[in-house]
Amino acid sequence: MLKISHQHLPTSDELPDSDDTPVDNEDQNLLPNILLFLLEYIWKDRDNWFFGVDMGLYHTTGANPRIPVIPDGFLSLGVERRKGGKSRGSYVTWEEQNISPTLVIEIVSQTYGKEYDQKLKIYRRLGVLYYVIYNPHFFQRDRHLPLEIYKLREGNYELQSGEPYWMPEIGLGLGRCVLPTDKFQREVLSWFDAGGDRYLNGEEVERQRAEAAQRELEMLLTRLRSRGIDPEELNLEDSLRNDLGDDLADNLENQK
Repeated sequence: MLKISHQHLPTSDELPDSDDTPVDNEDQNLLPNILLFLLEYIWKDRDNWFFGVDMGLYHTTGANPRIPVIPDGFLSLGVERRKGGKSRGSYVTWEEQNISPTLVIEIVSQTYGKEYDQKLKIYRRLGVLYYVIYNPHFFQRDRHLPLEIYKLREGNYELQSGEPYWMPEIGLGLGRCVLPTDKFQREVLSWFDAGGDRYLNGEEVERQRAEAAQRELEMLLTRLRSRGIDPEELNLEDSLRNDLGDDLADNLENQK
């Protein structure tokens, strides 16, 4: 490892926040952002994490600290959610208490990006605990699995098994799924809980609540009608709003 005095290291303001290299396909932008937005929902009460997407990761384990590695996505724990209350332009390890990402995700594209060799060595030197390589389209070309999750043990990466794969140090599982809200039925990566259930995003949670409210409303209306009571004639909206909540009352309004 290259030993460099922090006194001679550039600040984040002095370092470029992009190498101006475009991603090879939309998956390299879409999939990490899906993970980021879901994490913002399920960890909304936490401020000790950062998830970067296509962001320069500067470190001192290579030949030149001014040359970053740029993962498609990475998660760091024990750092500020927003650095000094502001957005990061890049992730500079020597300004982050030398905290390296706990998880790095690389998405293989048509143009091979050395995910299985050169980048693996970089992340190993950095001490990245979990290295994920997602290769849904070119895994046969590369003679690998579509999804590989490696864990760093005694300085070497070991391929893990099981999906979704639970990462206790992070408190999340990672695996593949097709989101029910996606009309294109694309396979994506998602976070899972310890029981292997996929975490729902905010839109899905609200939809489930509305569907549950609708079911409860229909059951109530059915009971009333079975007793010869016409809810519309009795104008039960105010009563439902007080007793069952706004969702049910709004659903009753939609029934008319």
